[in-house]
Amino acid sequence: MLDKTATVSALPFSSDLLSLTPLDNAKRKRKPPGTPDPEAEVVSLSPQTLLESDRYVCEICNQGFQRDQNLQMHRRRHKVPWKLVKSETQEVVKKKVYVCPEPSCLHHNPCHALGDLVGIKKHFRRKHSLNKQWVCDKCFKGYAVQSDYKAHLKTCGTKGHSCDCG
Repeated sequence: MLDKTATVSALPFSSDLLSLTPLDNAKRKRKPPGTPDPEAEVVSLSPQTLLESDRYVCEICNQGFQRDQNLQMHRRRHKVPWKLVKSETQEVVKKKVYVCPEPSCLHHNPCHALGDLVGIKKHFRRKHSLNKQWVCDKCFKGYAVQSDYKAHLKTCGTKGHSCDCG
């Protein structure tokens, strides 16, 4: 049987609540964009690397994948031994930030580096790539990033929406 007095005594008294500092209850806030961790490793990738879509290629059938885990799962189809690669040593992984290879870009400066690989790839395609491979059938506006194209399709041609392409 449960002892009801034990659960009541575990609750903090009002004097205990008053002793809590505001930092105990405050949520951790994110840094504003463009203020990367000063301890992070700065990575600069080539434009070719940023534009390629499949970084991991199956050595048997040459099918490409964006993530190593997807390639490892694919290799099972070929009856090849697979495993998700885990670090044998428990060394501290240093956080990485990515700079844009375009010298005139704001994100070329390490102080304004982007925090993840997907973010720098999308940035580079949006701002510096001339390849607009997704084109709207209604207004013929082109997009370099598929997610931007899909978002455009949801509103293009709807009543009351004015597309920025005219």
